[in-house]
Amino acid sequence: MSTQLRHGLSKRERQIMDAIYGRKGATAAEVRASLPDPPSYSAVRATLRILETKGFLNHRSQGRKYFYLPTIPHQRARQTAVRHLLDTYFDNSVEAVVAALIRMDGRKLSEKDYRRLIEMIQNAEKGGAR
Repeated sequence: MSTQLRHGLSKRERQIMDAIYGRKGATAAEVRASLPDPPSYSAVRATLRILETKGFLNHRSQGRKYFYLPTIPHQRARQTAVRHLLDTYFDNSVEAVVAALIRMDGRKLSEKDYRRLIEMIQNAEKGGAR
């Protein structure tokens, strides 16, 4: 599964996965309602079937509707996406990723934000929880 995640998803597939993760599962109608500039209902259903074929979703029947659930925990999907980003765009440099994120944010980090980041780095150096 991790290999599949590395191949990436289309923009619309990512939007659909975001909608499903955000709701902890959803029907096609719920997914469509949460999409910006939503495609037709049948296009959403087709994309859900594609995501299911790729192994990203499962469904269960709820009466006449299907309720779609992710097969990969959200945290694991995030970690795999960040790993792909790190490998592809930042030459495996965590420092470069963090620097890019700080510069990109557009707002100044608060003193509390800086302290929390420093604490996370120190914990990582000690091999502790992140």
